[in-house]
Amino acid sequence: MGGSRELGCCTGDRSDATRAKRIAPSYGRAGNPSGRAALSRGRFGGDAGPSSRRPLTVQPEAPLSTKPVAAVGKAAAAASRSWPWWPLLPLYPYGHRRTVVRELVAEQVWSFEQLQGVFYVAVPIRMTVLRLAQGLLLYAPVPPTGEVRAALADLERRYGPVCTIVLPSSSGLEHKLPVPAMARAFPRAEVWVTPQQWSFPVRLPLPLLGFPLGRTRVLFEQGVPHASELEWTLLGPLDLGLGAFGEVACLHRASGCLLVTDALVAIGDTPPPVFDDDPTPLLFHARERGDEALLDSPERRRKGWQRLVLFASYLRPATLDVPGWLEVLGQAFAPGLRQAKAYFGLYPFRWKPNWQEEFRALVPEGRPAIQVAPVLERLVFPRSRSALVAWLRQLAQGDGVRWLVPAHYDAIPCSAAELGEVADQLEQRAWAPSAGSWAYLAGIDGALLRFKLIPDQPER
Repeated sequence: MGGSRELGCCTGDRSDATRAKRIAPSYGRAGNPSGRAALSRGRFGGDAGPSSRRPLTVQPEAPLSTKPVAAVGKAAAAASRSWPWWPLLPLYPYGHRRTVVRELVAEQVWSFEQLQGVFYVAVPIRMTVLRLAQGLLLYAPVPPTGEVRAALADLERRYGPVCTIVLPSSSGLEHKLPVPAMARAFPRAEVWVTPQQWSFPVRLPLPLLGFPLGRTRVLFEQGVPHASELEWTLLGPLDLGLGAFGEVACLHRASGCLLVTDALVAIGDTPPPVFDDDPTPLLFHARERGDEALLDSPERRRKGWQRLVLFASYLRPATLDVPGWLEVLGQAFAPGLRQAKAYFGLYPFRWKPNWQEEFRALVPEGRPAIQVAPVLERLVFPRSRSALVAWLRQLAQGDGVRWLVPAHYDAIPCSAAELGEVADQLEQRAWAPSAGSWAYLAGIDGALLRFKLIPDQPER
């Protein structure tokens, strides 16, 4: 099993679309988590029951293949993390992308995690790798740096070639941009994309966006890959005016891992290991003033992480004030902060004393739980709750769901019954509120409606 295999194009079972599911208004049954007992003792750890909400117990960060980096020193390590296409989407950390590789389920599922953000509001982004009978499937690719390709080469030597690359989002630029480069890195792999892909400001055909001609296929419209091993469920596409939002979830039956992209997240109260190499974003936002030094400690890392989460969730949470520019500039250029890494002391934020209460409202009990990210609820789904709930009910019918692996934040234990509970909660609680920390998002949504950039009632 661990020997090398001849690289070949793995077509999967695209002719068998009978297992693929589109959202429907019917209510599904709550499934019972199942799977081989050995999986529960993998890197996820323990025999978590269906109601467990504790975070996954994973091994400490350990790239699968460190040899190409460690053998040649720091310069080569930096080169192996280079991402030359970053100007197309200039997000932190720009052209230097460190990757943390973790084995989630022993010999079956791996997580490749990087960072992305604006003004040090950086959150993890994940590519999930599945081991299938015909080789490896890449779900939601990240930038294929040398470090990423080396780790994938190590997996290929043991488990077969990368045969399938999946873009599970129709609108997420952070997921779309790495796909052409990843496809070039694996020229024998098939590329599958979510329906109604779009580009801005001009909608271009996929080949002009870099997707390989002749081996790029559209999910559901041209079947689905590996239907005997994977179960696919489509959310949308939903009309957003400028384009469409669509997301395809994938259930890996062998491991019980349900892969999603943006619609669902699970947020913990401690920073993930992808920050270990450079905690600067955490330390930057852990401060109270711009002239405060970037001091490092576990407590400050946790504080910075929780503030990052509030930023990423609400853009401008209610517990945040923006000081005047005279105050901001007066605190800039303090000793020790006169460098680009510290933005020269520019820190246009002032947190209110009760900011932690806002975080606790978002992350109750400090443990990751399944939720819709507020920024998506208020800007993407404000008038599409029924479609989201129907999708969740379809996911709850999945055979043997045991883990939820989103493309952002944490991966956590999850059962089909819990997915049904989330759907119930979304139907019962207030949806897309406009008060408190939601006010800034509501203002953006209202402006888009006034200028008729988004429809009142998204079509499906």
